[in-house]
Amino acid sequence: MNQVFLRRLRILGTIEGVSTLVLFGIAMPLKYAAGMPMAVTIAGSIHGFLFLALVGMFAAGVRAIPISRGLAVAGMLAAVVPFGPFVLDAKLRAVGGSGGESG
Repeated sequence: MNQVFLRRLRILGTIEGVSTLVLFGIAMPLKYAAGMPMAVTIAGSIHGFLFLALVGMFAAGVRAIPISRGLAVAGMLAAVVPFGPFVLDAKLRAVGGSGGESG
């Protein structure tokens, strides 16, 4: 089992999940309540890049870790839902066994 790849996948999932919350919780209110559309442009671009990177890492994780195709698809779908990557992280932690690594 490739623990390094799994750890990086989990970290990227956390970062992508935070970017979703920043986009929805900070950038969008700034756009609509404070008239600052640039906030969504910046946060949205960063979030989009992180989303695509996470989807790519899940696809690569099928061979690299390895994880099941079902878990990879679940990870891709979880990236679409706010808080999804955080929920899915528990399944990824279980894949890694009792390694107990933190970050």
